Amino acid sequence: MLRSQWLKLVMILNLFFFFSASARNSMQKRTVVEEVATRSILSFDVFEPKTYSHHHGLQLYISNYNKMQEEVFQLIRKRDKAKLKLMAKVFRSYKLPAELKYMAIVESELKSAAVSKVGAAGVWQLMPSTALQLGLKIDSTIDERQNLQKSTKAAALYLRDLHRTFNDWSLAVAAYNCGPGPVYKAIKKAGSRNYWELQQFLPKETRHHVKKLMATQIYFEGASSLTGNYDGALARK
Repeated sequence: MLRSQWLKLVMILNLFFFFSASARNSMQKRTVVEEVATRSILSFDVFEPKTYSHHHGLQLYISNYNKMQEEVFQLIRKRDKAKLKLMAKVFRSYKLPAELKYMAIVESELKSAAVSKVGAAGVWQLMPSTALQLGLKIDSTIDERQNLQKSTKAAALYLRDLHRTFNDWSLAVAAYNCGPGPVYKAIKKAGSRNYWELQQFLPKETRHHVKKLMATQIYFEGASSLTGNYDGALARK
């Protein structure tokens, strides 16, 4: 009788320790996966010099673009520090790279009243359908795309979703410009998810959009010393 009860107790203890160990291992694995995912979404290294400095013609493109935009960039630097600070804070609150704020400069030069020919509006140049899906109000009395804080939160949600879809910031930025569809098609045609291998299959406007973002970040952060030692082949594509 006692032996039987003892064996049952041993079995119960063994099962307890087994499931406890399994639970710990599962939690550790989940923690590692979450940490890797967090590092991935927070990493903006696609726009760091070490990543793109070797790409043919890109430094020349960036140098020329920043010279062309010098006056605009100087004005933004003097006038819009508060806007950039607010946007950086919003992106950080969503655990996204603060550098995404520079997209708004490329999109609209930080002009809340900006409206494109196709109906995109606000600092983030959101289309009406996209803005409504992201929870912004648009009617005859209000257009929240022109509200800096609300539109930046919407852009953050959209960019977060795009990064979750493509797991790559260059592809997410491209998709923000042209939509996910053309990016998927480019991936299929190139047989690769590497931006530099598939970018030739993207719309020309999108290719320039990504490079303009790189150039803008470099201008405002002084991230690289441009040498112009390239012939501009990539910039002409």
